[in-house]
Amino acid sequence: MSDIEEIEVRGGQGQVLDPETYRDSIGTMEQSGKRKWVFPRKPKGRYTNYRNVVSYILLLIYFAVPFIKINGNPLLLFNVIDREFFIFGQPFYPQDFFILTLGAIASLIFIIVFTIAFGRIFCGWICPQTIFLEMIFRKIEYAIEGDRNRQMKLDRQEWNSEKIWKRGLKWSIYIIISLIITHFMFMYIVGYEEVLRIISEGPFAHPTNFIVMVLLTAAFYFVFAWFREQVCTLVCPYGRLQGVLIDKDTINVFYDFKRGENRAKWRKGEDREAAGKGDCIDCHQCVVVCPTGIDIRDGQQLECVNCTACIDACDEVMEKVGLPKGLIRYASENEIEKQTEFKFTGRMKGFTIFLVLLVGFLGYLLYNRGEMEAKFIKPAGSTFFVRDGKITNTYNYTFLNKTNEKKVVTIKVVEPSHGEVIYSASSKIPVERDKISKGTINISFPENEMKLSKQNITIGVYDTNGKLIDSYQTYFEGPFKLQF
Repeated sequence: MSDIEEIEVRGGQGQVLDPETYRDSIGTMEQSGKRKWVFPRKPKGRYTNYRNVVSYILLLIYFAVPFIKINGNPLLLFNVIDREFFIFGQPFYPQDFFILTLGAIASLIFIIVFTIAFGRIFCGWICPQTIFLEMIFRKIEYAIEGDRNRQMKLDRQEWNSEKIWKRGLKWSIYIIISLIITHFMFMYIVGYEEVLRIISEGPFAHPTNFIVMVLLTAAFYFVFAWFREQVCTLVCPYGRLQGVLIDKDTINVFYDFKRGENRAKWRKGEDREAAGKGDCIDCHQCVVVCPTGIDIRDGQQLECVNCTACIDACDEVMEKVGLPKGLIRYASENEIEKQTEFKFTGRMKGFTIFLVLLVGFLGYLLYNRGEMEAKFIKPAGSTFFVRDGKITNTYNYTFLNKTNEKKVVTIKVVEPSHGEVIYSASSKIPVERDKISKGTINISFPENEMKLSKQNITIGVYDTNGKLIDSYQTYFEGPFKLQF
């Protein structure tokens, strides 16, 4: 039997199956509507190797980031409970929520534009669901239960000692990994020090945290042990969104139907072109490796996550039968229909430039938010007083230092510029990094210069170099004057 003949009738681990078993054993849904379990064959090849490298780098980042600090601040922290947010070591506050909102809108636009140009590359290469499932949980499954055919055989057999042992071991490891993932997720919320402290003190000291941890661990376990690809096909909103964003110029994983049809089984020595046959030998290897159970040859489908497993499987078959690779490849629908080579079109260049500018805008939002936030509020019930020809108002100030260094600031009236600031203590006010400083000042204006009973003024906050770092507009009260 030749290599390709073996491909037609063999699955993983060299076990012989009827060719139709491939078609009948995959897919996520029976005709009756019942869930159909997917047993994908372990992928291998050039793109799989690339995806492994990308996934391991992203996993390393996920598990390392909670322990990284910049200037004493966490690299990333989203403590919604205590309203503490850090992005790339920079503190953000509820007052900065509008920046985060604009950032979220810009991110959504980025996703939309990226999908229009490059399809669902995110799903197959970067999405946490895909990375955790394919690069951790699925690999454990392969190591314990074997490749596709052995998993199918184990699934069909009775609950004997082998099945109980393998399934029990797999599920136990799944629970441990789900617990680890949950703990690290909590580190992004409260910080690793707090998580380690809660662990050391035990569940009875923190029953609420323990219950939440158990529930999230159970959710992770449910998703990766059972729900799996259904997350992509039934739950994920991005999968639905891409259906309306992709057009004929979008880059996706496509089957070259112009070259592949009419598909027919491989016969050694046959002139397939003369026989009117395409390059697809109908071996179903692109189908058996698909983690969502689809046949890429049926055209672009919602379930396709662009994982490239079918590309590697098809390239391996093409190499064995001596046909050119790329029957399944990254391409646009127009490329396939017009049989042209891949080109970085002007449309893609334009979208890429737009994406770069959008990333720059996001960076601008994150870093250009001011060094300090200052507020000057008149105490409730307070009014003005007149002394020595001057009208004086009292203000409570609040300074929030948003930088990673201590600031020493002074206060001046910016507009009108001849106002006098009277401090209750020193004129140089220290504000520690990532801290709030409060105090009281008086501001005076000559009585003969106040034309209105309530007049707008602008108060500025300056650093030691005389640089204006923030300003606040408020009002100044004086005696009522009847104007004629």
